[in-house]
Amino acid sequence: MREIVLDTETSGLNFKAGDRVIEVGCVELINHVSTTNNLQFYCSTDKIIDEDAIKIHGLTNVFLNKHPPFKDHVKKFLEFIGNDPLIIHNAEFDVGFINNELMMLGIGPLKNKIIDTISLARKKLNTRIANLDYLCRRFQIDLSERSLHGALLDSQLLAEVYLELIGGKQISMDLNITKEIENLVSNNNTEKSYLISKITLSKEDILLHKSLTKGIKNSLWKKFDY
Repeated sequence: MREIVLDTETSGLNFKAGDRVIEVGCVELINHVSTTNNLQFYCSTDKIIDEDAIKIHGLTNVFLNKHPPFKDHVKKFLEFIGNDPLIIHNAEFDVGFINNELMMLGIGPLKNKIIDTISLARKKLNTRIANLDYLCRRFQIDLSERSLHGALLDSQLLAEVYLELIGGKQISMDLNITKEIENLVSNNNTEKSYLISKITLSKEDILLHKSLTKGIKNSLWKKFDY
């Protein structure tokens, strides 16, 4: 099962007032496990970025002018998300901005299934406070790199939060264990191959063991040369 954790940064809070998407970050999940197949891009815009927004994400028009506009990214963005479910924190905000960008390009709105982690967190944790910082602290997820908001970083943090909300890290652990078992056990008729680890003892360990076993009457260890 493939899911996409998605986040955006914007020039302000209201796309109806002309604010635009200036960064998109996407993290791919396969069977609830993050892969290295991520997508991130910045978008130039003619909209002057609000000072309050700059304090949150640190992105300025001077920086963004080095990057192409959203329309130049839209093809790879839509190909990346495909028809897979989108995991978004405060989905109404991000989806509204993205659909506005698509509308301006003559493209229909997103039709993907949307999972809003704010609603999920409030339901699972019975809490009114459900911002990303709070959820990361609650689940002891490292926030040390989040001095500013960033679409890709926030998507990576949200992926960890989402995993905790749907059942915790044991989900990914179980999947990894299953893969290890499949690699270790051969299904060739009734024959099975197992991974055997060889432990090498030091000379000191061997001498100590021999000294201890000397005091054992009729010790089986005396029959072994080691």
